[in-house]
Amino acid sequence: MSQLSQSVSIHPYFKINAGQEDAFEALIADFVERTSTEETCLYYDFSISGDQAYCREAYVDAAAVLRHLENVGSCIEAAGEISEMYRLEFHGPADQIDQLRGPLADLPAEFYVWKNGIDR
Repeated sequence: MSQLSQSVSIHPYFKINAGQEDAFEALIADFVERTSTEETCLYYDFSISGDQAYCREAYVDAAAVLRHLENVGSCIEAAGEISEMYRLEFHGPADQIDQLRGPLADLPAEFYVWKNGIDR
């Protein structure tokens, strides 16, 4: 299996509060700057459609996810002041997802276990 197939991806969805679009875009720059220091990040990018924002991100394993969440904790708090995170998903192999369930039990997250797909 490739490194990507063994990785854990995070999929947060945000609804940006009215009038906060510029502030959210500035916050994206802070998220990206902080995440750029993480060698275990495989990819990280934001997309925006109207008042909706989505972050597409993946890390080599569950431990890297937990380190990332600690690294961007203040950004997540700031995002909560100008948007609503209305969906949060974690995707990955069962052994990695199981390592996240306990530490992230307080989050309103959904955990998806990888089953099958194309691996190149």
